[in-house]
Amino acid sequence: MSQQEVAEFNWDAVESKGLTTRYSKSEREELEKLYDTTVNTVVENTVVEGIIVGFTDRDVILNIGFKSDGLVPLSEFKDTPGLKIGELVDVYIETQEDKLGQLVLSRKKAKVVGAWKRIETALEKDIIIEGFVKRRTKGGLIVDIFGIESFLPGSQIDVKPIRDFDIYVGKKMEVKVVKINHANDNVVVSHKVLIEKDIEEQKGAILSNLEKGQVLEGVIKNMTNFGVFIDLGGVDGLLHITDISWGRINHPEELLALDQKVQVVVLDFDDDKKRISLGMKQLSAHPWEALAEEIVVGSKVKGKVVNVADYGAFLELQPGVEGLIHVSEMSWSQHLRNPQDFLKVGDEIESVVLTIDRAERKMSLGIKQMTEDPWNNKDINGKYAVGTKHKGLVRNLTNFGLFVELEEGIDGLVHVSDLSWTKKIKHPSEFVKVGESLDVIVLELDVANKRLSLGHKQLEENPWDTFETVFAIGSLQKGTLVQKVDKGAIIELPYGIEGFCLTKNLAKEDGTTVETGESADFKVMEFNKDEKRIVVSHTHMKIEEEEKKVEKKEGKKQPSEAKATGAGAGAGAAKQPAKATKEADKETLGDFEALANLKDQFDSADSKKKK
Repeated sequence: MSQQEVAEFNWDAVESKGLTTRYSKSEREELEKLYDTTVNTVVENTVVEGIIVGFTDRDVILNIGFKSDGLVPLSEFKDTPGLKIGELVDVYIETQEDKLGQLVLSRKKAKVVGAWKRIETALEKDIIIEGFVKRRTKGGLIVDIFGIESFLPGSQIDVKPIRDFDIYVGKKMEVKVVKINHANDNVVVSHKVLIEKDIEEQKGAILSNLEKGQVLEGVIKNMTNFGVFIDLGGVDGLLHITDISWGRINHPEELLALDQKVQVVVLDFDDDKKRISLGMKQLSAHPWEALAEEIVVGSKVKGKVVNVADYGAFLELQPGVEGLIHVSEMSWSQHLRNPQDFLKVGDEIESVVLTIDRAERKMSLGIKQMTEDPWNNKDINGKYAVGTKHKGLVRNLTNFGLFVELEEGIDGLVHVSDLSWTKKIKHPSEFVKVGESLDVIVLELDVANKRLSLGHKQLEENPWDTFETVFAIGSLQKGTLVQKVDKGAIIELPYGIEGFCLTKNLAKEDGTTVETGESADFKVMEFNKDEKRIVVSHTHMKIEEEEKKVEKKEGKKQPSEAKATGAGAGAGAAKQPAKATKEADKETLGDFEALANLKDQFDSADSKKKK
């Protein structure tokens, strides 16, 4: 019965019926006062302290000073075996009376409410809590604090990145509460904040004493392709890949690993000491200082190719000692090629020391010197005698010709004019491509200057000796206009021979001109075997036909005219064809004058090519 019920109870009615002893007003007030002091007032949904007064098969009986005792299931005391009567326990009042009039208590809820209070207090007063890591979850860990599951983000575990969260599961860990979300009953804790304070103290001590040349111990916390970041105890420094080893490496992981402890030396740092450059190879002597004295110019050395560039390759004799093999020292050939045609990274080869500078730590090497210069071969005069035939590989093309490699180190030049007897080739690319094979004949050999002149067309007889009779001056040829050029056109004649025709001599009888791709009859006006030049004309075909008609007509008229007109008429008739012949000769001579000018142009162009 509550205080209100006691106060409102009708004592007079009870006493009048003889159900109880009648008390005076003062006695009743005394009894009510005594009742208030012996029976506590309880408030639901609160935590109170109770005393164990007994046990049943399933429950623990607790007295919280209320008018009736409460029951708590034994299952809620699994974590505290060996309970005894008289022990004090915090319990949560769920309800004062259930349907059976029983006081309902809960130790489990009391622990939760108490835990939240302790968590809130820890957040407010920045108290360190010892928690237990129960399991791993996405992005972090679940930590039990006061029976409440809290979240520890992976970024808050340590100051350095953590790659394996499982190593913390099942272990105790000190944390601080950093955030409480009451709406979702979420708690976020941090272990990182506990060590940051210590790190700041260490960082201050390190930076205040930092000096160039100082040797420190650190832990590798991160790796990149350009170097590694090392934790020096709260201060990070960069160990560049070039300062890890005297030898050449492609990635730091070849020599180092994450979380590895290493000794480093301070190389440099800025004024604010925010950027610290570290070195590791500087802790050992430079390999050049231990290079054997026997290695001199001319000596043979072995090594491994560690890099190939456009200009050459680097050969590592020992870690930290490299020599450059320039592309010009890879082959006796006078024409530079790609170094990758000769070497690749990882090749182990032998070379010859060409130069060495121990002070500058530089060395140049050569591999072609491992074999004899083919031009020094005593049999070269017989092997490449003038007139001998060979097959070579086209290595390079130029405007004036192409270079053919007959063997490694032996190259020869084929001039563009020595490629074909019949075709006028402007550039060697019209005839052959780099990398193709080509049959050649030796035209000239100069061993002293390492020069070899080759020809391709000379493998066949000069067809111009035969063409002299086929394309005789005045002969008629069937031709096709293949290209119009300045002042004329190129005419393709039989046997693939090209001739030249002036623009004015392309005129046809109907007033039009011969066009590209059109075939027509042409008269040979000039043939020059030495210059390999043929000049033709289509217009002169018409002139010749007219001359033949005139001659034929005059031959028929002369006998009859002599009869009819006598000597005077004969003389007049003779003057007329003579005049026509004179005009025809004048036109022909004019054409030959133009051809002469054209010939001079060809002569000038050919002389420039030869030069």
